[in-house]
Amino acid sequence: MNEHGEIAGGDVMDTIATRMMMQLRDAIVRLDLKPGDTISEAEVAEHYGVSRQPVREAFIRLGQQGLLLIRPKRATMVKRISEEGVGQSRFIREAIEVEIIRRAAAATNAATAPMLEGLLAQQSEAAGNGDIGRFHTLDESFHRALAKTAGVEYAWQLIDDHKIQLDRVRYLTLPRSDPPRTIGEHRSITTAVLAGDGAAAETALRQHLGKAEILLHQAKADFPDYFE
Repeated sequence: MNEHGEIAGGDVMDTIATRMMMQLRDAIVRLDLKPGDTISEAEVAEHYGVSRQPVREAFIRLGQQGLLLIRPKRATMVKRISEEGVGQSRFIREAIEVEIIRRAAAATNAATAPMLEGLLAQQSEAAGNGDIGRFHTLDESFHRALAKTAGVEYAWQLIDDHKIQLDRVRYLTLPRSDPPRTIGEHRSITTAVLAGDGAAAETALRQHLGKAEILLHQAKADFPDYFE
């Protein structure tokens, strides 16, 4: 933005590039763009009605995140899922979220119970309606709410930025998901947090996150061509 309060051209391009990156990232994670698919700057630019420059910048950023393979003079390809990347995502998430849950248990207040209980109720409703997509979104909201309770909501954003490969696996296994089990695990976490029992909350969280290994094996068995 310049001295007159106007947005400079470079800032506009950066904003568009960021928007394109997020839209393409969501498309990759949600499997609208599948591992091994090819995409081109020209096609994406035409589809979204933007110039190729911000699309090129978005491609570069997604390449740095391990989602795109940019090949000179050849079509850009959606990278297959990295098992090593999934493992790193799990490590980062668990390391950070364990500290979040400890802090949340020590920082509960009058707003905590209604917030967490409300999310559990919404999850039950989504599960009852068979709305797996909404259930997944509410799952994310539950964990973000724990970070908010702990006073470190930014920490969930850090987790979100580093769990992309794990999220791809989770979307592959959505048809196999077990909402009642997940709700039960969330209930155990909630009970421990509201009781101020950090140790019990940590145990419940580790059990909940431990499913990631099972999901990975299921995804590899069902979609072997989607993995490196």
